[in-house]
Amino acid sequence: MNRKVLILRSILEDPGMTQRELCRTCGTALGTVNTELRQLLGGGLAEKTEAGYRVTEKGKEYLKPYRVDAAVIMAAGFGSRFVPLTLETPKGLLQVFGEPMIERQIGQLHEAGITDITIIVGYMKEKFEYLIDKYGVKLRCNPEFTDKNTLASLYHAADVLEGKNAYILSSDNWMRENLYHAYEPDAWYAAAHAAGPTSEWVLESDAKGRITGTYPGGKDCDYMYGPVYFTREFSENFLPVLRMYYQMPGTEDFYWEHVLMELFSGLAAKRLLAYFGKTPEVQAARKPEMYVNRQPDGVIYEFENLEELRRFDKKYVNDSGSEAMQLVSRVFGVPESEIRKIRCLKAGMTNNSWLFSIGEDSYICRIPGEGTEKLIDRRQEKAVYEAVAPLAITEELIYFDAETGYKISRFYENSRNAKAGDEADMQTCMKILRRMHESGVKVEHSFDIAERIRYYEDLIGGEVPFRDYAEVSAMKEKILSWLLKKGRKKVLAHVDSVADNFIFLPGAETNVKLIDWEYAGMADPLIDVAMCAIYSYYSEEKMRKLSELYFGRTPTEEEQQIIFAYAALGGLLWSLWGVYKEKLGVQFSDYTIRMYRYFKEYSAKVPV
Repeated sequence: MNRKVLILRSILEDPGMTQRELCRTCGTALGTVNTELRQLLGGGLAEKTEAGYRVTEKGKEYLKPYRVDAAVIMAAGFGSRFVPLTLETPKGLLQVFGEPMIERQIGQLHEAGITDITIIVGYMKEKFEYLIDKYGVKLRCNPEFTDKNTLASLYHAADVLEGKNAYILSSDNWMRENLYHAYEPDAWYAAAHAAGPTSEWVLESDAKGRITGTYPGGKDCDYMYGPVYFTREFSENFLPVLRMYYQMPGTEDFYWEHVLMELFSGLAAKRLLAYFGKTPEVQAARKPEMYVNRQPDGVIYEFENLEELRRFDKKYVNDSGSEAMQLVSRVFGVPESEIRKIRCLKAGMTNNSWLFSIGEDSYICRIPGEGTEKLIDRRQEKAVYEAVAPLAITEELIYFDAETGYKISRFYENSRNAKAGDEADMQTCMKILRRMHESGVKVEHSFDIAERIRYYEDLIGGEVPFRDYAEVSAMKEKILSWLLKKGRKKVLAHVDSVADNFIFLPGAETNVKLIDWEYAGMADPLIDVAMCAIYSYYSEEKMRKLSELYFGRTPTEEEQQIIFAYAALGGLLWSLWGVYKEKLGVQFSDYTIRMYRYFKEYSAKVPV
């Protein structure tokens, strides 16, 4: 790094520094500091005083290009490893020793005179709004935070970085000491040192500390850990490459550091040339110059999960501040410290769920997702669980709150979901549905698909985005009328009979549980066959085969037509459901379109 800038900066921050203190601050040998000081003094950039040294006006002029202009703080992600806390609070707003992590960083930036701060938000973005008034920050939304990684976040902040010297920070870092300065000599990436193996991204460097390569995993090495600094020259070279990477397919899961890694390895040149051709932008791409900024242990902290935070801030041992953790503590009658091995399960389309252990047993806690209270009656769901209890086909319930929708159930270790592509699995699933349909179990409420479709239409408020919805709606009414004339008998139906909701327990392939009864009610039993098929994205051939597995024979033409009718209506129902959820900010990729296509394809097979 530019030692002159380091020494001048140190003198500005503490004019009373001795040469030995300058060595420690700059990480430079005494002889080197002496040499640099002589040059600074001789060039009129600094002068000796009774107290130590002073930066002259000429020295301040020399420092101007190195002035830090801004900071960008990445805060768009979900923070799945901190579930359940992050189901209520974004990770960057979690408190450490009573102070939100992001506020500590903002305060440290302000101490260094850096007030041009942009926060890249996404998940629970509204939670960060108060920082505008409190600290004068700016918010920039990454609209793709659910589908893409930090490459997309930095892409959406690229214009903020242009022509500026700027820190790139993570909202969930905690720095014991203030690492930020008014002046920085060169682009750098903060690093810690691993004594032994590490799975972190390794930083290789030359004798001058310049990064020569980076890759995941290594041993006895420096690795990426904490803040990053971009000079305007670095950004000028790096941002065009980042923007090109953003455009390329297959980079959705990339961290922005993937671009850095591939530039150093030489892969970037090949990848860009293959996709864009020999354009001026591709030809201009080159390895960036960036230094390793090594930090001692105990300065930078990146908490990986609640267990790490518990060890650091003892408050979290028995008082995480999370409603979900408090609930589990009450239900099981244990302190929060006994809730261990916490991890996020794959977020559901309706709910968020997390796994935890108490003693030797594991459980799942379900937390209803955004807008769920308008879509699901939890009292009805509880009534279904109670009604089917004698059949012993549901997961074991530990707790169910019909007011909030919170549910705690046993987690079955070494179990697996049914495989939609496995005929034997699906035959078992269809037998379970058939057994339930023929059990005589009843509840007082129905699942009326016509009512549900119209309800979702009302929730969307006349803003159905499909251009041909008027024609589709007219066909929908014809199919509903055709079904009504059939006078089909109603039985208890699951309705959400996706393969993932059938859990095969270890030890016996016939020991299967059917979970998630949120939509269950009295309905035509064939709706379960249709729903299972469209949830699995079955073709017509596979849907017909599933019908055979359900009946144990070839269905009649009318039975198959009824299943097709429910496949069409189910597709329409869930496409509208998805549109409503997307209005709430929840994204489902192409789910709404695929469901809408089911209506169009299978409505044509109904003789209306």
